[in-house]
Amino acid sequence: MIDVVPAELIPPVLSEYRKAVSLRYTRMLAGALVATAIVAASVTAVLAGPRDPEGDPVTGAATIGLYLALFAVVVAAAAFGAAGAAGEHQHNTLVITALFTVDRDRLAGSKYLVTAAAAFAAALAVEIVSMVCLLLFGRGKFEITAALFAVLGGGLLAAVCWAVIGTGIGLLLRSPALAVGAILVWVLLAEPLLWVVTAGIGLPGVVTLLPGSATLSTVLVGSFDDSDLLAPTPAAIVVLLLWSIGAGAAGWWALRRAEL
Repeated sequence: MIDVVPAELIPPVLSEYRKAVSLRYTRMLAGALVATAIVAASVTAVLAGPRDPEGDPVTGAATIGLYLALFAVVVAAAAFGAAGAAGEHQHNTLVITALFTVDRDRLAGSKYLVTAAAAFAAALAVEIVSMVCLLLFGRGKFEITAALFAVLGGGLLAAVCWAVIGTGIGLLLRSPALAVGAILVWVLLAEPLLWVVTAGIGLPGVVTLLPGSATLSTVLVGSFDDSDLLAPTPAAIVVLLLWSIGAGAAGWWALRRAEL
């Protein structure tokens, strides 16, 4: 029998799991994401017209609610990871955790693993709910094709990557407000502003190396191919993975050097 998780990682993983599920805001966040998916997918499915094979997104206008729900999951996964990791420093619970998990590498690994798994589960739940709503209210307005499955897979990957990015930033900044604020400001304000600036000076391709642009390309598979702000999906996936590896490594380094 092949163990999915090494035996020495099981205690810290269970500890991180209990922390995640015992928090009330975690359950509230999960419920809010599902509710958002139901509303967004249902409304766009009802209001959308027939699918245009030449239009964007390639999966049809009826699926716009699915994209909105996935982007909400991505932002929530990053905020959840940042708040959880930084909150340990704010409330000094990391000291107690380190008493039972002396190895900092295992401690960091368990945090990333549990947060990524939670993000994957949330994204999967949102996708299932959205697809049910599409089947109920959007019949004849979209098709179940390889492109749709690519979007669903991209959404899962993006949620996991941003959970790792958020956790890394939380471990690095050590303040929930600062970490979550930095993520929200970057995603909702700073990077879109950079898109406008680079487009204005004639260098729109530069932003394809930024995490937000890479996330859009990862989820919007096959759509808006003529946009200079979005890299081809295979390249965007690599960029997003590199951002998650970089942020994860930075958080791991900060945890190893932290004075607890």
